[in-house]
Amino acid sequence: MTAHRKSTTRRTITLLAAAALGVLASCQVAPTRLEGETLYLHDIAPANTGYVPTSRNSAIDTVSYWDGDSASGSPSIRINLAEQKAYFYKGSTLVGISMISSGREGYNTPRGRFKITQKNADHRSNLYGEIYDSSGNVINNDADSRVDKVPRGGRFVGAPMPYFMRIHGGVGMHAGYLPGYAASHGCIRMPEHMAESFFKNVSTGTPVTVE
Repeated sequence: MTAHRKSTTRRTITLLAAAALGVLASCQVAPTRLEGETLYLHDIAPANTGYVPTSRNSAIDTVSYWDGDSASGSPSIRINLAEQKAYFYKGSTLVGISMISSGREGYNTPRGRFKITQKNADHRSNLYGEIYDSSGNVINNDADSRVDKVPRGGRFVGAPMPYFMRIHGGVGMHAGYLPGYAASHGCIRMPEHMAESFFKNVSTGTPVTVE
C-alpha cells in the first residue's frame, strides 16, 4: 500500500470513529418523549410498577427541589402547563419547584384560579384503575369504571393517587408517573417526594393558579 493510500485510510477510520462517537453522544441526549408510547394513559405508572418508575421511559428530573421547611408566609401554588412545572410560594418567596405531568389532549387540565378543597394521603381514583377476574388476575390495567365491565366474581381497583390535593372536580395534584410530557387524565402528577412536600405545606383553602 502506498503512503498516500495509507494516509487516506487513516483519515477514513478517524472520520468513521468520530461519527460513531457523535451517534453515541446523541443517544445520550435523546428526547424524553417516545412516539407511540401507550404506557402512560392512567394516573399512575404502568400496572404493578408503583408510582416511582424505573424504566428507560421515565423522565430524568433535573428540575424539582424543595427548600420551604424553614420559610414562613401563606402558601400558594402556581402551575404552568406549558412548562410542565409547579411553583410553590410562601408569601412572595419561591420555595420549591416540581416537574409535573398534566392532562393529555382530550383530558386537558383546567386553567384558572382554584383552591384546595380536599387532602387525602391515601386517595384512589374511582374512575381509572385495574379490573381483576375472579381468580385475581389483572385483565384490564387501564380500565375506566364508567365504560369497562367487571366480570362476575371480579373487582375494580382504583389507581393509587398518593398525597392527593383536590382543586377542581375530580382534578388534583398527587404523586404519579412522569414520562416527560402531559399524559394524565387531567390530574397534575408530581414526583413522590415533591407531592409529599406540597401536601405537608398546604391546607384546605390554599390558592392554586393553573395557567
